Amino acid sequence: MISFETLLVDVDGAVANVKLNRPTAKNAMNNQMVLDLIACFEGLKSQHDVSVVVLSGTNGTFCAGGDLKEMSQLAQGATDNFSAVLDRMLTTINKAPQVVLAKVEGAAMGGGFGIVCVADIAIASTEAKMGLPEVRLGIVPALISPYVIDRIGLTRARELMLTGRRFDGLAAVDYGVVHEAVVPETLESRVQIIIDEIKLCSPQALVACKELIFAVKGKPTVTTVDYRTNLLTEMRRSSDGQEGMKAFVEKRSPNWVREN
Repeated sequence: MISFETLLVDVDGAVANVKLNRPTAKNAMNNQMVLDLIACFEGLKSQHDVSVVVLSGTNGTFCAGGDLKEMSQLAQGATDNFSAVLDRMLTTINKAPQVVLAKVEGAAMGGGFGIVCVADIAIASTEAKMGLPEVRLGIVPALISPYVIDRIGLTRARELMLTGRRFDGLAAVDYGVVHEAVVPETLESRVQIIIDEIKLCSPQALVACKELIFAVKGKPTVTTVDYRTNLLTEMRRSSDGQEGMKAFVEKRSPNWVREN
């Protein structure tokens, strides 16, 4: 992997750790960070041995949202490249072939909240602070809105978007933003347990499953039945499918082949 101005990236076997790294700005997203995230996830597409991408932030903060200083400059007439690429970034993360796991501590506001909403799995500290504060700043969460609504539903999105209030990790579980909230001391170990669970899964099946989710989402079942049938047949015949079923019958752990 190449180095990035606003990210710390470390690839260790099947796991890529991607940390947002603008600690003096509480990891707020500027245009460079958005571009770096796009480049990072695009680069990871070709790393077939990587099954999990862990997204987190440095210095105990996930992401404070968009960089308000940069946004203020846009309001004064600077070129708005940030808005042009933010949706591309969210889509790139959302449809990454790997399992994207967000480790959320500290603030996850606005655009940072949006990143959590496009993660496959999100684990938060009970002390994390999340919210959609845009209306309190005189703006709206326009670009992240479809991902937020998709994640938490229209009724809850209305409440949070129209109040701008903050809430903690436990409330985030109730709202469906994150899957679990644990005390800060156990956040790292809980994330590692989930990584270990994912490592038990077939790399080929994980990629196919990510594609399946978006191929069938929002479509009538009748329009996707051929796709679903063919995919299952293909996976049964795949090397991982054959190995997985054989290992089950032989009561042993499967030996997945990871591409280099």
